[in-house]
Amino acid sequence: MKRLLIAGITSALLLTSCVSKKEYAALEARQQETQDLLNSATVKLNACLEEKASATTRVKSLEERVAEMRKDKNNLIQSSKDLTVLTKQGAVNLEKSLESLKEKDLKINRLQDALTKKDSVTLALVTSLKREVGINDQDIEINVEKGVVFISLSDKVLFKSGSYQITSRAEEILGKVATVINSKPDFEALVEGHTDNVPYNRGVLIDNWDLSAKRATAIVRKLVELGANPAQLIAAGRSEFVPLVPNDTPENKSTNRRTKIYVLPKIDQFYNMIEEEMKNMSEEEGN
Repeated sequence: MKRLLIAGITSALLLTSCVSKKEYAALEARQQETQDLLNSATVKLNACLEEKASATTRVKSLEERVAEMRKDKNNLIQSSKDLTVLTKQGAVNLEKSLESLKEKDLKINRLQDALTKKDSVTLALVTSLKREVGINDQDIEINVEKGVVFISLSDKVLFKSGSYQITSRAEEILGKVATVINSKPDFEALVEGHTDNVPYNRGVLIDNWDLSAKRATAIVRKLVELGANPAQLIAAGRSEFVPLVPNDTPENKSTNRRTKIYVLPKIDQFYNMIEEEMKNMSEEEGN
């Protein structure tokens, strides 16, 4: 277009001398019109270039947004897959936890059953002892301590003061105890001697340890003599160190001088009972 304009101007100059003023004016008007068209075309060109640049920017921005949206989409898809895996794993873990809780509950119930059986045996034993020995004497106590049956006999029922020779009255009571022990071959009898805090030193005995142990062994021998199985008997001395009350009055000292006979299931028998329950439980689970 510029070339055309230049050619026109050049032609006009060359023909100036050859054309009339009227023709010259026409050519000049045409040249102006051409210049106007050129200016208009330039403006439009610049506008188009600006629009192109703006469109290019918009296209680039849209492409970036599309790329981000694709990335977000892929992330969401991956997260959905991970969530599905986690959900499945969570369901599996929850099922395992519930199954474990069921097993634990079953084991607890089995142990409770074993303990209930033990408690039932203990109650029956207390009833048997109370029936055989009697409970009308204030110097004789039959009770349960920490799940273990015991007979507590006052010192004056069993021995004379400072002696480990058993009284004739004690023989009657111990004969009944021997009967109960024999009726429970799976049980053991622990004879435990206690003294007050008055120092003891007579004959071959050195101190209250000796006296408490000697009284316990004297009762064990008497129980054997009255028919108890010696394999079920245990003798122990506790001296003055487990008092029931302070040794500050004659009455309290008399209370502390006592002998306790614990009638308790053999430890291995008790554990066998629990193991048997566990075995039954395993067999039921296998079925």
